[in-house]
Amino acid sequence: MDTDQISEDGIHRPIRKISKRRRNLLVVVDGSPESKVAIRFAAARASHITGGGLILFHCIRPGEFQHWVAVADRMREEAQEEARLLMDDVAERLYNYCGVRPEIVIREGDPKEELKKYMDATSDIFGLVLGAGPEGDPGPLVDYFAHQHTGELSCPVMLIPGTMTYDQVDEMA
Repeated sequence: MDTDQISEDGIHRPIRKISKRRRNLLVVVDGSPESKVAIRFAAARASHITGGGLILFHCIRPGEFQHWVAVADRMREEAQEEARLLMDDVAERLYNYCGVRPEIVIREGDPKEELKKYMDATSDIFGLVLGAGPEGDPGPLVDYFAHQHTGELSCPVMLIPGTMTYDQVDEMA
């Protein structure tokens, strides 16, 4: 049962027992410079969150497989292999950086739609971390999640400027 507590500033705040649960930050891995900064930020933050974890999300675009069936199947296999190698490399570097062993998610389809579907189906996401392009257009995922679908999300969206350096990220962590 919740009870109220009066803080020093005179505001009533409910006292709640906080249950232990997994609280994952979700970050997109796409190889862009702004994605790399966002990944580092997410990893550093995840290492400081009680029960925190990190989910690395990568999406293979379907338009890359518009050939004959045998060729398309081989291209799909190669894209899956490349994605797995990329994600394993990023995961290992992040573990060495902050001690968090991330979960890897690879999907095939439109990145915006697949990321939204994944978020809708996953209940332990604490926040979505996106890197914003350093100039002009911030990027399609930022536009999609920070403008068009913000009100539909069940977690905060953290936008990391693509102009930040690793040193700046490390100072914040």
